Amino acid sequence: MTEEKNKIPGISGKVKLLPSLLSVDFSRLGEYSLKALTAGAHGLHADVMDGRFVPPITFGADIVASVFQETGAWIDAHLMIIEPERQIESFAKAGVSAITVHAETCPHLNRVLSMIKESGCEAGVSFNPSTAFEEILRYSHSLLDRVLIMSVNPGWGGQSFIRDSLLKIEKVSQILNQLGSDAEIQVDGGVNAENIGEIVSCGATEIVAGTAVFKGDINENITILTEIIKKTI
Repeated sequence: MTEEKNKIPGISGKVKLLPSLLSVDFSRLGEYSLKALTAGAHGLHADVMDGRFVPPITFGADIVASVFQETGAWIDAHLMIIEPERQIESFAKAGVSAITVHAETCPHLNRVLSMIKESGCEAGVSFNPSTAFEEILRYSHSLLDRVLIMSVNPGWGGQSFIRDSLLKIEKVSQILNQLGSDAEIQVDGGVNAENIGEIVSCGATEIVAGTAVFKGDINENITILTEIIKKTI
């Protein structure tokens, strides 16, 4: 596991809420990020898209660096990009604490995970909803600080949660426990007040939420999500 300096506390020491920058008005990125953190978010989640692995293009390391400079936040860079190994150094220099890559883009996954850890960041792997993950986890678990389960098909915010993801969360939790891994289980996609309790109950320890945080009153939204998490755990 990566050094403790990168670790952030969660709700009751267990679950962390990480608002997704994908759902922020980009013209007010720093302002809204600070509002979310002040309201109780534990860090930020940066969805980086290249227009190749997924159709949209979002932002790169320079934008993430500006958010870090404005907020000083713990940031997870979720690289939904082809050849993520080419961007590890730039995102590490941007100030992120964690970098997550997609198994689908990394034919030499362990090599990429090792590069992330050598950069001083926590290393994570993400799986699309249709990707088989059991053997990859067994092969790579010793290098993982987190497993990101996509509960929508990646590319756009505001999609509906795929309920089969609940079974995947439980399965990933079981496998990690069997392997003796304490990697975080992160869930991203379609999270809201109606399903966040179930997601946490199934074993998720990091919750990424975009629209559910930034649409409407940020402080009120985070308070609602946090209270549900507290009741669940």
